[in-house]
Amino acid sequence: MRRVTALILLLAIVPAGPARAAQCWPPPTTAPVADPYREPACPWCPGNRGITYATPPGTPVRAVAAGVVTFAGEVADAGYVVVELANGWRLTYGDLARRTVAAGDVVLAGSRLGTTAGELHFGLRDRAAAGPEAYLDPTQHLGVWRYRVRLIPLAGEPRPAPAPTLRCQA
Repeated sequence: MRRVTALILLLAIVPAGPARAAQCWPPPTTAPVADPYREPACPWCPGNRGITYATPPGTPVRAVAAGVVTFAGEVADAGYVVVELANGWRLTYGDLARRTVAAGDVVLAGSRLGTTAGELHFGLRDRAAAGPEAYLDPTQHLGVWRYRVRLIPLAGEPRPAPAPTLRCQA
């Protein structure tokens, strides 16, 4: 019942549909990518079914989009959080040392999900795909933070840095 109520609330505050899926999301962390998405040749073949970020332990992890937490727990001694979006996509945040959400929680974009134990795995699955859940490349949906270059004066009080802007890939 709690999950149904959470989905109704989410659908009321977050529009669904292709336009919502096409927007770009802020990355879940500011760390550099250590291992990009590599689609496996077959369902059991090697590859990287997401993006791996080079995060030091204790790095905060934030939700890239609004959704409902469908899983928050341990898988093979690694902490995971799975967030389902209104369009049926599932975002996976893996290798978490600490989780600040529980199954059934509604999270908004930017909500803190936990902290990393080491590298962060971020994956995207399409639950509505034919057959088993299809893994998608999350890279095309993530924006990149851009910081304006500025000169710092040698004398006088430096001005605060301008806020970074999120640039979409497309």
